Amino acid sequence: MKKSLTLGLSVLVGLTFAQMASAGDKHDHAHAELGKAAPEFSLKDVDGKEHKLSDYKGKVVVLEWTCCTCPVVARHQKKEQTMQKTFASFKGKDVVWLAIDSTKPDHKDGYTEDMIREWKNSDGVKLPYAVLRDADGKVGRAYGAKTTPHMYVVDKKGALVYSGAIDDNPHGAKKDATNYVAKAVEAALAGSTVEVASTKPYGCGVKYAG
Repeated sequence: MKKSLTLGLSVLVGLTFAQMASAGDKHDHAHAELGKAAPEFSLKDVDGKEHKLSDYKGKVVVLEWTCCTCPVVARHQKKEQTMQKTFASFKGKDVVWLAIDSTKPDHKDGYTEDMIREWKNSDGVKLPYAVLRDADGKVGRAYGAKTTPHMYVVDKKGALVYSGAIDDNPHGAKKDATNYVAKAVEAALAGSTVEVASTKPYGCGVKYAG
């Protein structure tokens, strides 16, 4: 009888700890889901300023995963300046644009804050918005960022309303590409439903730590 009771208590305790661990995992590993609250984060940009997603509630937030040595990023930020032009088109409106670099610090090319800052301010790039450093990759993994660039749009209430590519021009061959991010931001500003809420991102794979 005692043996059965002890065994029963052991199983119960084990299940309780398993449930606690499961609950902890759900809390610690929040993930982005369209239509749900975008995962909160707090990151410093390469100039040392801290940015929290919750600080921008009431505004539409664009998140752009980036990497300063990715040729696809170079195409969009230097050659075609898709990002800068899209950002500029919403100047004076309730839109915040943040780039996030989740590249691991020990990648072969370095990726120090100084390197990213130098690239951000270099001729031909001159990014007019902050580049946040996600060195351990926690934020990138929470959002499921796969490529550079990988774009996300968060509405004024903090819900994720778009995830995917900047446009439908992965090879740069189209003259009149559809800018998915611009359309998503326009819809979010108007308080309407984003027609194309999810697309396949394209670019270089994110080089995560670990």
